[in-house]
Amino acid sequence: MKAHILGSGTSSGVPRIGNDWGACDPAEPRNRRSRASLLVEHQGVRVLVDTSPDMREQLLSADVAAVDAVIWTHDHADHCHGIDDLRQVYHALGHPVRGMARPATLTTLETRFAYAFRGRPGYPPTITAEPLTDRFTIGGIDIAVVDQPHGNTSSAGLRFEAGGKSIGYATDFHDLTAEMRTLYTGVDLWIVDALRRAPHPSHPTVDAVVGWVDELRPGRAVLIHMDQSMDYRSLCAELPDGIEPGFDGMEIAV
Repeated sequence: MKAHILGSGTSSGVPRIGNDWGACDPAEPRNRRSRASLLVEHQGVRVLVDTSPDMREQLLSADVAAVDAVIWTHDHADHCHGIDDLRQVYHALGHPVRGMARPATLTTLETRFAYAFRGRPGYPPTITAEPLTDRFTIGGIDIAVVDQPHGNTSSAGLRFEAGGKSIGYATDFHDLTAEMRTLYTGVDLWIVDALRRAPHPSHPTVDAVVGWVDELRPGRAVLIHMDQSMDYRSLCAELPDGIEPGFDGMEIAV
């Protein structure tokens, strides 16, 4: 099984509009971050997590035209507003893209992007809508889902299993619940939100994530959803063994 980090940045990306790099060295290419998204692959099956506003460029860079399903973690713009580019995936597949989300998220997406799910005169629907259940299988990939607290809303946390290996994906949350601990404990790879060092009401800090990694003991932890205060090389120098910053285009086999 392979995880391909398509985007490792927060909602504003790095640099922010205005060429604001913050503490990030613009000469380090791994500091250029598009909005968070993930592709999980196993034996030819591809599952895309979220349709960021940067999805077109992300899929072009990954040389991916078709996916077997899309899972939306939640309905915030940086995780779903690239949805229109699924039209080209629809054309590559020859049929609507399988789209999955928790019921509340699905309702919002179907309202916000009704044309994509229901079509309009002269344009067929390009996505099917399917509730995201707690456990299901796509191809040979078993997927488990947990609801994560994200400020005053929630997001879907994911665990992918195939071939005796496991990948956890935890973005957009601010605290680790008992259910999340159960889901992520002992995964071979944990890809986890670490927005910045300073506290934030709806995302974890680096210190919090370091503590959780020590508790949950994943085989490897990779940080995502990072803002312009999180310089790649500085993080590499300060993070303990087993934890590293992710970057756009990073591929990890487990």
